[in-house]
Amino acid sequence: MSAARPGISAFDFAPFALSGTVVGVLLNHAPALAALGDAVNAAPYKAPPKAPVLYVKPRNTLAGAGSACQVPAGVEALQVGANLGIVIGRAACRVPAADAESFVAGYVIVDDLSVPHDSFYRPSVRFKALDGSCVVGPVVPRARVRDAGALGVRVFVDGELVQSADTGSRVRTLARLLADITDFMTLAAGDIVLLGTAHGAPSARAGQRIAIEIDGLGRLEHTLAGAAQRPAEPHA
Repeated sequence: MSAARPGISAFDFAPFALSGTVVGVLLNHAPALAALGDAVNAAPYKAPPKAPVLYVKPRNTLAGAGSACQVPAGVEALQVGANLGIVIGRAACRVPAADAESFVAGYVIVDDLSVPHDSFYRPSVRFKALDGSCVVGPVVPRARVRDAGALGVRVFVDGELVQSADTGSRVRTLARLLADITDFMTLAAGDIVLLGTAHGAPSARAGQRIAIEIDGLGRLEHTLAGAAQRPAEPHA
């Protein structure tokens, strides 16, 4: 059994802990892709994506409920990326879409925080891999979620509802997404695949409190903090 990351609770069913590999996907919400309009046919895109637009949130980004992610100096706000996280239960390689659900151990609320940016096909690592920018809630077993593609998602900032969406209208469903990803890479037990942020993701500033609710999964809360001050250099 692998150890849980600091601030992230272990859970009492296989694979018992999260491994640290989180795979995210961009433009998987149909309205988000449609909002690009003719821009998808212009440089640098030149066409709508034919495969999932993926990125990885590395271990330094992982944080648990109640954490405080620092907003970098010079950045006004971070984008709040409310996501349904799909927790992989066993090694998955070249998984047929029809069998994809059997590889899912459970689901988790994830806030995929990032610096707002315009490049969708090749997001900069510095915008997506901030320390503590992948906030993960408690894991719920798959059997407790009847339909992962029809869950209400709500985002609150300082107690105010700022986004109401759901896990539907995806370009690639959960099953299709797992099939496409495992066609070229193996997912391990404890990995997380994000279903994708809904169009119109809100932003939040340092000092604000964020809460994300997903039907059947509960509520994830955390805060944003100001950038750490560098210690003053001693005078010569």
